[in-house]
Amino acid sequence: MDVILLERVAKLGQMGEVVSVKDGYARNYLLPQRKALRANEANLKVFEAQKAQLEARNLETKSEADSLAAKLGGEQFVVIRSASDAGALYGSVTTRDAADAAVAAGYTIDRKQVQMSRPIKELGLHPVQIVLHPEVEIEIILNVARSPEEAELQASGKSIQELAAEEEAAAEFEIAELFDDIGSAQLDDLEGETPDNRTEAPASDEAGEDSDED
Repeated sequence: MDVILLERVAKLGQMGEVVSVKDGYARNYLLPQRKALRANEANLKVFEAQKAQLEARNLETKSEADSLAAKLGGEQFVVIRSASDAGALYGSVTTRDAADAAVAAGYTIDRKQVQMSRPIKELGLHPVQIVLHPEVEIEIILNVARSPEEAELQASGKSIQELAAEEEAAAEFEIAELFDDIGSAQLDDLEGETPDNRTEAPASDEAGEDSDED
């Protein structure tokens, strides 16, 4: 189907262009979202009549998007989820979760503006694209962690693997210290023993036996 674009559409074209798209894409997305009109003589006249108004509206919405982009771009949002020791989530983080995290922080974001190739299924820092306007895209970071403390460590640059390695090293250190303490205590006990307080077997009284025989 040929359509007239009423705004810029990524990977498709600019406002006013006539492009060919699949019928399903036009009927299910472009036409209902008022991003395009069917390309025919009547609609071409409609577009020309509304072109100035459409361009003015586009500039206004783009200005608003630019203002939001200056505040939102590069922001990091914490999403708390349960996960295995290896970092695999028990579930996933979706576009709705990303939008909800931004909204909770005071931003106005719709899940339809969030671009994710696939749901997030592991702990860590994940860049996510946000389309604020056909001509304004930014990136935010989702900090997916099991606790606020873990999120803070991840934000400092430590990966889940590094955190796990540190925890393992700390556990091994505690065990080593425990064995050192036990060894030191045993050594102190041995050093505390003297010839005076050690129990010795009594010597046989050979002289007494000889005198009895006489």
